[in-house]
Amino acid sequence: MRSEHGDVLAHVTAKVGPRHALLIDPGKQDVELAARRALVAVERGTRLILVGGSTDTPDNVVHATCTAIQDALDLAAMAASQNPEGDEGKWHVPVVLFPGGAHALSPAADGILFMMLMNSTDPRFLVSEQVRGAPYIAQFGIDTVPTGYLVMAPGGEVGRVGQADLVMPEDVGRVKANALTASMYGFRLLYLEAGSGADAPVNPALIRAARDVDGLTLMVGGGLRDAASVQHAVEAGADWVVTGTLIEETGDTAALTQALDDVLSGLRPQSSS
Repeated sequence: MRSEHGDVLAHVTAKVGPRHALLIDPGKQDVELAARRALVAVERGTRLILVGGSTDTPDNVVHATCTAIQDALDLAAMAASQNPEGDEGKWHVPVVLFPGGAHALSPAADGILFMMLMNSTDPRFLVSEQVRGAPYIAQFGIDTVPTGYLVMAPGGEVGRVGQADLVMPEDVGRVKANALTASMYGFRLLYLEAGSGADAPVNPALIRAARDVDGLTLMVGGGLRDAASVQHAVEAGADWVVTGTLIEETGDTAALTQALDDVLSGLRPQSSS
């Protein structure tokens, strides 16, 4: 059962200030742990749950993870509706696929980042996987978010598997050209990715270059491990910041809460005093 999210595209592209998305990799945690992490994240202020990442995770695992997260969010919303002081709407956060390919789909998701890996040298990630997946997405009736996906150095596993011609930290003009291309294709979201577990986040200069192009919502991920790195991304123009590896490294709820609170604090303007 899906969350009462409304229009996923409208939610993702709404200009309501910077927001946080949690990336849950089904290949790196069981469904119960994924659901618990999603609940803690939403409780702390996360406004989007992305499910995906690993390129070899089968669809039954992706589907089980989406279902577990949806069920947990539904139960939390139901509990809030029974509490006079509860905020039921807080739990209506969309669960959106971040697919490693056409094999990693689920009808339990609310939507999908329908992505072109714009700097891949492999046609599979430019259009072939999308063509394979499109009939299933249409059958499932899940919302699509047209997305340009651009992988920066160091790139990590996604850069290797996606055979990306990595964008270097100083390639401002290249990012600007890709952002213009994404806009001209009609993409609504541009995702700038440094790679899972990257030792450094996307250069803020590259985010600013993409920000110069009108009509795009910017999502930035990879290497965002603390409030300062998130703040730099937001100040450069990121609408969404994504964390995944950081969350996977937390051993318990208290550590997870502390890590999330630190990251989310970077979304808020910092005092100059």
